[in-house]
Amino acid sequence: MQVAILTFDGFNELDSFVAAAILNRLRPHGWAAHITSPDESVTSMNGVTVHRQRPITFVEEADAVLIGSGIRTREIAADAGLLARLRLDPTRQLIAAQCSGTLLLAKLGLIGDLPACTDLTTKPWVVEAGVTVIDAPFAAHGNVATAGGCLAAPYLAAWMIARLGSTAMAREALHYVAPVGEKARFADHAMAVIGAARAGDDLAYRTSHRG
Repeated sequence: MQVAILTFDGFNELDSFVAAAILNRLRPHGWAAHITSPDESVTSMNGVTVHRQRPITFVEEADAVLIGSGIRTREIAADAGLLARLRLDPTRQLIAAQCSGTLLLAKLGLIGDLPACTDLTTKPWVVEAGVTVIDAPFAAHGNVATAGGCLAAPYLAAWMIARLGSTAMAREALHYVAPVGEKARFADHAMAVIGAARAGDDLAYRTSHRG
């Protein structure tokens, strides 16, 4: 499975790096998460500069796309030319957004009137875009998921793994990154939050995805 971690200048390191690290735990199973950007290099909100691993066109071929947040998201959301380059298709891809990334999903018309999650700073802008924001760390509707809060990154990563792989793989990845002495509790809580064990949900997506 190929995952695009959509990362823009001014990005939040926790959003992009934590999710990428968890997803890349599955490299032995053929998974790979790539920092994907419209620019050759991007600098985080705290001054960390990284080189992209894939260009923005990679979002079209990826099996899943995760949009992180950052301090320039409102500017990006107002850039019609850039948004037009984000050709995402929830009928064949898993699409997730964290914090202000939810604003980009709203602008792309991928949320509609469904309840969504975001961070407290971004909430007024997402509401202004016509989205109902709920006080929760994670929400998923079909193949689109949103999360609120920097440390919600494991929920999005686990959701992708559970949907495209299995709940066992998701639990194993969470267990590895969880604090020592809290591993089982951390994994149990995260799996409960994402609702990955709902009967038939995983199988239904994997069957349609292969088709």
